[in-house]
Amino acid sequence: MAESLKEKTAKGLFWGGMNNSVQQLLGLLFGIILGRILSPTDYGMIAMISVFSLIATELQTGGFKTALTNLDDPSPNDYNAVFWFNILMGSGLYVILFFCAPLIAAYYHTPELIPLCRYAFLGFVFSSFGAAQSAYLFKNLRAKQQAKAGMTAVLLSSTIGVTMAWKGYSYWALATQTNIYVLTCTLLYWHYSPWRPSWHVDFTPIKRMFRFSSKILVSGILTCINNSVLNILLGRYYSAQATGYYNQAYQWNTKCYYMLQGMLTQVSQPVMVSIRDDHERRLRVLRKLMRFTAFISFPLLFGFGLVAKELIVITISEKWLDSVQLLQLLCISGAFMPLNTVMSNTVISCGRSGIYLWCTAVLGALQVLLMISIYPLGIQTMVAANVALNILWVFVWHYFTQRLTGYRLTMLLKDIIPFAFVAVAVLAATYEITRWINAPFALMMAKIIIAALLYYTVMKIARVRILDDCIDFLLRRHTHY
Repeated sequence: MAESLKEKTAKGLFWGGMNNSVQQLLGLLFGIILGRILSPTDYGMIAMISVFSLIATELQTGGFKTALTNLDDPSPNDYNAVFWFNILMGSGLYVILFFCAPLIAAYYHTPELIPLCRYAFLGFVFSSFGAAQSAYLFKNLRAKQQAKAGMTAVLLSSTIGVTMAWKGYSYWALATQTNIYVLTCTLLYWHYSPWRPSWHVDFTPIKRMFRFSSKILVSGILTCINNSVLNILLGRYYSAQATGYYNQAYQWNTKCYYMLQGMLTQVSQPVMVSIRDDHERRLRVLRKLMRFTAFISFPLLFGFGLVAKELIVITISEKWLDSVQLLQLLCISGAFMPLNTVMSNTVISCGRSGIYLWCTAVLGALQVLLMISIYPLGIQTMVAANVALNILWVFVWHYFTQRLTGYRLTMLLKDIIPFAFVAVAVLAATYEITRWINAPFALMMAKIIIAALLYYTVMKIARVRILDDCIDFLLRRHTHY
């Protein structure tokens, strides 16, 4: 019997959550080891060039994974065209960036970046061979297979990275870790995807999809710049060490909210595409996704900020203390990022890639202008301003989501504000209760246990429906939209 949309969504959420949770926890474990071995300067070297490989990856994929997902029934020829296009783009872009490496090094006044760039950028060449297979798995909600590939890749790549760092390879260990991760994912996508390319190359589907995918492409590039703008400016105007401190905070923050955001990304767009003609049902699903996201995101990210100092000191030592306040600031906006993901994927599922493009473009332009204008005020001021802008952008995404789905502002506030308020109140109470504890590990564990119990108790007393739905979901019971 064919699975219902409800069953596919539940399985997608389960395996998406499993994938991202395991990947982030493994990344956390190995990140702790790497953080103890490597220096802030090592992390800064990688952070300064990460934006170039991210942009190259977006150029190589061209937004076609999203475009294929948005097609009702993509043909094998559609996948084949994307496969060969990605390989041509990946190879060509690597050649261009190979010769641009000296210019990148000159921008940062760091000659050592030349060979590092040429090695690190191999990752997007490897990924070009698996983009079509990844799109097939994503389109068909094969979240279990994607999870297996991702978990295996992060375990293997992290083991190799830690071994190299232990042997004294410094930032080369981080570059190798990324390359091995991409290569392993590509090989496993081939293993799990039944689709195979043919030698009959026809780029006609590329032309047909380009109007939609080009907007996703530009949006992806702008998102890469948005996420990396502080790394770019800190690397040029401050130092590799300062960039490393910020990047460490950024990585911890993203590891936390990606556990939820990645799970939502696995299912939100495919599910929304499948019901986009049923407006009432689409609105119900959207509201439930937003409540589910707020229910987890606010206590998770705000709570992460509460234990940031103890966590940094215990795991990667006091040499990273300069990252603590930056991490606490980033956790505030990190709580809102998964909400933006749900709404932006809803916009894309409606076929409005133009809206997605302009929202991302304006956000990027404002971020760049704001950061350039205030960088003399210091790193903390830059991070605080960036956090405020990202929170504001929740309402920008909501404006366009409302126009397309009827999701009114009152609905948004009703869906998210109670969870944010309870999370803040619970964490404030937790902070007061645990103030007398001095030992870092005991303090961290007390904060986590007390906050979790208080939050659960409040949700249970208030008879919050989403709590029962989550329990049913974990027990693999049927839930109803």
